[in-house]
Parts: sequence; C-alpha cells; structure tokens
Amino acid sequence: MALGCFGSVAVAVGGVLGALVSTGVLAKDIPFTSSGLPVPRYVSLKSDHVNVRAGPTKDNDVAWVYTRSGLPVAITAEFEIWRRVRDSAGAEGWVYHSLLSGRRTEVVTMKSKDDLAPLYDGADSADAVTARLQAGVVVQVRKCTSSWCHVAGSGFDGWIEQQRLWGVYSDEKVE
Repeated sequence: MALGCFGSVAVAVGGVLGALVSTGVLAKDIPFTSSGLPVPRYVSLKSDHVNVRAGPTKDNDVAWVYTRSGLPVAITAEFEIWRRVRDSAGAEGWVYHSLLSGRRTEVVTMKSKDDLAPLYDGADSADAVTARLQAGVVVQVRKCTSSWCHVAGSGFDGWIEQQRLWGVYSDEKVE
C-alpha cells in the first residue's frame, strides 16, 4: 500500500514538473524552501540575544551573538528550521528560525560613519529636513515607493532616500 501511495505521488510530481517544463518554467527556477517563502528576503531579529552558528544545527559552535532586537538581516538560505542570515556588514551565519521576525526594519548606511542622512517631511529632497540620522540607526519601515521610504523610530518619523538604507531592495515597493 505504501508503494502504491509513493507511485501516486511520483506521478503527480512528474505531471507538475512536465507541465512546468512545457510552459518554459524549469524546476530549478522554483524556490523550494522549508518555509515556502522566497529566498533571499529581509527579516529582523526578534530577540536581543541571538546566537549565530557556523552551521544549521545546535551542534555547531556559536560564531557570535547579536545583541540588538529589531536589527534587519537577509535570509540567504534555509535548512529545515534554520536560516542562514547576512547582516549589513556582510557577516553570515545560521540562526534558529523562531529568533527571526517577519517585521521589516532597515538600518541607515552611509559612506562615512560621520555622515548624517537627512530625514524629510515628505518624499522629496525639496521638503523640510526634520532630522538627521547616523549610520547604524535602525528604523521601522512604514512604506517604500521604490526611491523613498517612510520610516519611523524613537523620536523621529519621516522620509529618507531608499539608497541610504540597508534592508530593502533597490526599487522595492513596501506597503
């Protein structure tokens, strides 16, 4: 009976793959992930203590620990309940999935750490500057229009050029 069930699954999968190939979509083009979500994608850290491991098991050594809740990271791979993440500095490691949140945040990035990013009253550089943000400030995403993002944080709310942020793709629209 188990063999019959397996045969039915094989036929169903073969039929789906055959249909995809006939439409020009190849199986390699379909992202098969543990979560069913696309990779890569941006998420944020749920906790202020997140162990980052060298591999996707608890048997792997802790390479470092994130100590900043809300920090944006990019999921670059999935293995069962583990997610390989990359931060704005380019460091990569494996994190247990429940320590990540789907809440979108971004971090201000500048060419020089001494530079300040202007935050505007509207999505136009001609609008009034309401604040200036340092590199490394984590902001909560409200909306992105593909070139500007409406962000908020502790004591500020306004619009910033999307290119000044890490945690959102170029030309990405966020509602």
